[in-house]
Amino acid sequence: MTNLRVGDLVEVLSEAEILATLDDKGELDSLPFMPEMARFCGQRMTVHKVAHKVCDTIGHGRMRRMERAVHLTGARCDGQGHGGCQTACSLYFKEAWVRKVEPDTPHREPAPDPRLLPLLEINSRKAPGPEGEERFSCQATELHRAAPSCLPLKDVGQYVADVRTGNTGVLVTLRGLFFAAFNRYQKISRRLLPRWLWIRGGLSWGWVPGGATGSTPTGTLDLQPGELVRIKPKAEILRTLNQDRLNRGLGFEEEMARHCGRTARVVARVERCLDERTGEMLRMKNPCIALEEVVCGGVYSVNCPREFVPFWREIWLERINES
Repeated sequence: MTNLRVGDLVEVLSEAEILATLDDKGELDSLPFMPEMARFCGQRMTVHKVAHKVCDTIGHGRMRRMERAVHLTGARCDGQGHGGCQTACSLYFKEAWVRKVEPDTPHREPAPDPRLLPLLEINSRKAPGPEGEERFSCQATELHRAAPSCLPLKDVGQYVADVRTGNTGVLVTLRGLFFAAFNRYQKISRRLLPRWLWIRGGLSWGWVPGGATGSTPTGTLDLQPGELVRIKPKAEILRTLNQDRLNRGLGFEEEMARHCGRTARVVARVERCLDERTGEMLRMKNPCIALEEVVCGGVYSVNCPREFVPFWREIWLERINES
């Protein structure tokens, strides 16, 4: 467990100091230091979340244990070293890549190290796919290696760590534990109990059922960055989903439903993102929308600090005319 807490002021090490911590794969404890992270070297930043656990988006949504890592405020991947991926993941910084400083500590101007970026760029690529397609390696694709052990719901230490590090307060931690326990019961009941004993149809808390069979509707607003939109009510969005809660391949989940009715500005039109399982670049037939400061809060995943940026179909949004 890291000794850092939320709000601590840290300084990202220089390129030469970072390089000294990395193996020939550009990794520390199997976690890559990526080309997109080099721009933060020498900067002073605050700890946004302590990344002692992470939800598994490659496997089956279980929680995994991460050792000695933090997320820093404002440090998200811009995808420039990975084919322009637009997932905007919150970057992981190992404790060994930062140093805690006091506000009045003199700031150093670290010199760049010409050896670092070539190492990172080489290791940001995987061997080509079966048909020669380009494949990438990043912190998300290497999640299982960087966080190899699962973190069971009964592990009390994770909840103590959430409070001790400042990730969450006591009440928020207890709320997250309640939701996780309830959802675990719902999953068991769907498998073992007759349907008439299911609570609200066996749905997870947040209540997002599947929709109708057949193709799902689409809508086009041609939204552009900077425009103000409102997320439609959940009932309207549910009518656009199929039985797997997908609209033309894009999922709508309980965490996203928490934002229904909220207004936000468009930050990007998302046209490409990496497949975390294969490292291949996925190009979207129908662009999605990313919204400013709308992230997954981990409410239904025991307060996972990863804070994913959800993607939205334009049919789930409505433009607000500010004039």
